[in-house]
Amino acid sequence: MLALDPYIAADARSHIISQSFFKLAAPQAKSRAGRTPKMRPVPLRRMEAWGTVEPRSPTGQDGASRPPAPSAPGALTQRRTRPVPDPSPDARRSAPAVARNREPIAAQLLQLLPATGLVLEIASGTGEHAVYFARKMPHITWQPSDPSPEARASIAAWTAAEGLANVRAPLALDAAAADWPVGKVDAVVCVNMIHISPWEATEGLMRGAGARLPPDGVLFAYGAYLQDGVPTAPSNVAFDADLKRQDPRFGLRHLHDVAACAAKNGLALARVVEMPSNNLSLVFRKVMTVSPGTGAVP
Repeated sequence: MLALDPYIAADARSHIISQSFFKLAAPQAKSRAGRTPKMRPVPLRRMEAWGTVEPRSPTGQDGASRPPAPSAPGALTQRRTRPVPDPSPDARRSAPAVARNREPIAAQLLQLLPATGLVLEIASGTGEHAVYFARKMPHITWQPSDPSPEARASIAAWTAAEGLANVRAPLALDAAAADWPVGKVDAVVCVNMIHISPWEATEGLMRGAGARLPPDGVLFAYGAYLQDGVPTAPSNVAFDADLKRQDPRFGLRHLHDVAACAAKNGLALARVVEMPSNNLSLVFRKVMTVSPGTGAVP
């Protein structure tokens, strides 16, 4: 079982999705001497560092308590994730959580994604995940997307800086929209969107993925969820309440609700993987239906 960091905010808070409420981390910049310094994220204050749920012991009881929870999306979220601002023509943005969660997520994707093909990423945010995964899987074509123009500029800048030929230009795509500007894809990846967006975004994610995936194709949805039969830690309850104070449409989703929404769109929950900081990776697969006399069809 992966070790949990009791002092790091759960990775899920770094991506805020939607044109109106997406809060992007600030760009890196040049110093007065003209050199481009490394991005220096503002250290998380101990009082602001809190997790999705408390670590649990093998008996299922809560482990050592985490520091108190910070505020959720909005101005406070921006303050929590913003690197030291030094204005620069470089459009790249940085989300501190990426460095913490990219390797565990990549380890799952390496097992799940096809050897080749087109992978659509929903709510790509800064683009750091996109370039990291594309570098890890050079035979896959990565299609990032985000509704935020600033996010898309960051994605394009990271792609150019990394010199990656297998990352396409980012799409202006709102998960909740009825129509997506992309056709069939081989897999769909969504990191840290479901709980920091209206429920309509989850419905759109399932609808769009279900319509575009091939039979047995994968939808990978990483983030923070509530589970039946699993005690919710006080910090998790506080975070959910804080999200809803920021926007009543936000909040941690129950796993059974997400799975039911997926099932309505031909996606079956095939696997639930425990991840660091008490996040979960949900693996959905496009199901096959059998029509009498015609055989299996998607």
